[in-house]
Amino acid sequence: MNLERLKVKHSLVFPILFLFLMWAVKLFEWGLGLDLYYLGIFPLHTKGLIGILTSPFIHRDFDHLIANSLPFFVLSWGIFYFYRSLAYRIFFLCYFTTNILVWLGAREAYHIGASGLVYAFASFLFFSGIIRNYYRLIAISFVVAFLYGGLFWGIFPILKDVSWEGHLFGGFSGLIYALAYRDKGPQKPKSRWTDEDQEENTIPEEIWNSELFGTKEELRK
Repeated sequence: MNLERLKVKHSLVFPILFLFLMWAVKLFEWGLGLDLYYLGIFPLHTKGLIGILTSPFIHRDFDHLIANSLPFFVLSWGIFYFYRSLAYRIFFLCYFTTNILVWLGAREAYHIGASGLVYAFASFLFFSGIIRNYYRLIAISFVVAFLYGGLFWGIFPILKDVSWEGHLFGGFSGLIYALAYRDKGPQKPKSRWTDEDQEENTIPEEIWNSELFGTKEELRK
């Protein structure tokens, strides 16, 4: 029980810290009457390169930040709790891959907000559970699908003021790393032979029908 509590606490530290920084930046903007939109990603322009680092911390308004905060916290916590040996690697790979792809392939506009990360983490948790075929992780996949299945529509250019490219590239990044790291981290437990199976398989096949051992059917009696 103590180990489980320690695991839960550890998995909360980084998501809470990152979320705190997101809110601190917004409060700083609000308190000083600033608009830091220019710290977003502006595709294919050098002025937009800084956004690869900073864009997830910049939000249009408090409604935008609130909309991203809960799913970001829940999904990033899921990665740190269920994939703790891979968590930092997956987090930062999704972070930079998503933002770099936005810089390379999105429309010419400032792209801001943490929604690309939300899509990346949701995609990773969903596909990783399915790929690993482990019932505990598949359960997480279904939870993600149930809670955030509506995110699917965000990858299409339905709303012109929404960075659907960030959503699309985030979902793509999560899928790529779910595939790339499918053999690392938590795995489906290997099935174990019964004592009968082990005993049976210790006897070479060529002597099963010898006079010494008899047939398999006779030995099972």
